[in-house]
Amino acid sequence: MSSFHPKHPRERLIVALDVPRASEALRLAEELSGEVGLFKVGLELFCAEGPDLVKALSRHARIFLDLKFLDIPNTVTGALRSVLPLDPYFLTVHATGGIPMMKAVSELLQTHRQQGGQTRSLAVTVLTSFDETEWKNVGQTHDTAASVLNLGRLAQQSGMDGGVCSPQEARQLRQHLGTSFHLVCPGIRPAGSDLGDQVRVLDPASALQAGADYLVVGRPITASTHPREAAHALVESIQ
Repeated sequence: MSSFHPKHPRERLIVALDVPRASEALRLAEELSGEVGLFKVGLELFCAEGPDLVKALSRHARIFLDLKFLDIPNTVTGALRSVLPLDPYFLTVHATGGIPMMKAVSELLQTHRQQGGQTRSLAVTVLTSFDETEWKNVGQTHDTAASVLNLGRLAQQSGMDGGVCSPQEARQLRQHLGTSFHLVCPGIRPAGSDLGDQVRVLDPASALQAGADYLVVGRPITASTHPREAAHALVESIQ
């Protein structure tokens, strides 16, 4: 596993470019360049615009390619081989894919890094849109906190570089999984921000105190009238 952890507060900030068009993503990237650590490209933007946009965005910051792969090991590793030439800093798979899938991903990325790449693997635990009721509705017998911890342990055992969890679970993962396991937390909302479709949330400073390494923030920055100022204010709040 990688031992890299962010050193400057702005390196901790991942801005989610959850927008539908390349023009909007590039405008935000240009405005935020130098103020944030990474840009997150998710399914909506990647499916709409493809690899060329990722290449363009990477001129402004590192890329977190958040496609949340989930399938049998051969299918997932085959899909990853198609995106690894982009060399994103982070990419995601679902921890519910199990140990064989995550081990296959870890081994593939270890080889990729040995060949000069930088990509690190993150296992998505429980999406931040789930509350306890909806988690039970999809057949889960444990609460979200217990499920996150179990999936985090499986990810670490599989050689994954880190996990994605809500900030509310960051403390228990840090306590049980140690300091070398990256924790990337969406569900970050500055005080007074609209929660949107996020359920399990915390403010930036509290998330870092709980053990998060990276904070994923979308609309509080991207929907702001002045995105760069919003990003700068957030970074200042976690100095």
